[in-house]
Amino acid sequence: MSANTSFPEGHAIHARPAPPSDKELVLKVIPLPADTNGNGDIFGGWVMAQVDLAGSVLPARVIRGRMATVAVKEFIFKHPVRVGDILSFFSSVTRIGRTSITVDVEVYAERFGTQGQFVKVTEALLTYVAIDEQGKPREIPR
Repeated sequence: MSANTSFPEGHAIHARPAPPSDKELVLKVIPLPADTNGNGDIFGGWVMAQVDLAGSVLPARVIRGRMATVAVKEFIFKHPVRVGDILSFFSSVTRIGRTSITVDVEVYAERFGTQGQFVKVTEALLTYVAIDEQGKPREIPR
């Protein structure tokens, strides 16, 4: 298959990497200038906070109550995030234990001016634990 497809008008369209089909879209957000670091890119801590929010969506459906982030087993920044990018956060549950749930989160950017073309910018593996009113781990309802 060719990377370019010709159209009758003489225009070409480039093959676009697609976001994952095996994960659920759980969040979309556009970073603003206030979210930048000293280099003018989006601050990594801001991205991490968004990943934590996105990662909590699927566990919330299963835990049905309070939960806390207990581990970030892996966090990889593949490309910088820029002001105006449209970020799409995709998640899937990788493990459900007695009190915890682990999720994989992948983040794709549609660059300002090239919407529809996706660049994988971040991926992370996070674990959330169900907690009771005293903040102690509790069993996940089955």
